[in-house]
Amino acid sequence: MAHLKMDRIFIKILSILQKNGRISNADLSEQINLSASPCHQRMRKLEKSGIIKGYLARIDLGKLRHHDTVIAEVTLNSHNMESFAQFEQFARSHSRIVECFKVSGAFDYFVRFVCKDMEEYTNLSDEILSQTNAATVKSFVVLQHVKEFNGYPLDELVEDQPEYIE
Repeated sequence: MAHLKMDRIFIKILSILQKNGRISNADLSEQINLSASPCHQRMRKLEKSGIIKGYLARIDLGKLRHHDTVIAEVTLNSHNMESFAQFEQFARSHSRIVECFKVSGAFDYFVRFVCKDMEEYTNLSDEILSQTNAATVKSFVVLQHVKEFNGYPLDELVEDQPEYIE
């Protein structure tokens, strides 16, 4: 894959797209002060490079139905590559696990679940304990979502990075 030279225009495109993935190319090109064709070419380069992985709609699940969000610390019984791979495959394949992070520290994974109710979560945590090498699943029920993810602070994170991205 060719190197992509990141510049302020690419960063501006990404900043706008992460706030509004449905923006038209005409509106995007106007906001970044670039004509439509070069703007479209830059978007395609960002997609082809894998920097833009896809586009999603942010959904207010609470307006669709009641649900419970649970965040859990998961600790495995043994710390070999097979145990990690088994748990990670389980996490990737389960639709109620919406995020999973392998972490350093006192436990191995930080997992976010979205379930219809606590009974469903209880069954899922039992499934984790019986079907993976998990020793413990320490659960925290989310009472209130205080701050939603609204995009990365790209201007701050990318400003001192190398200008070529593979």
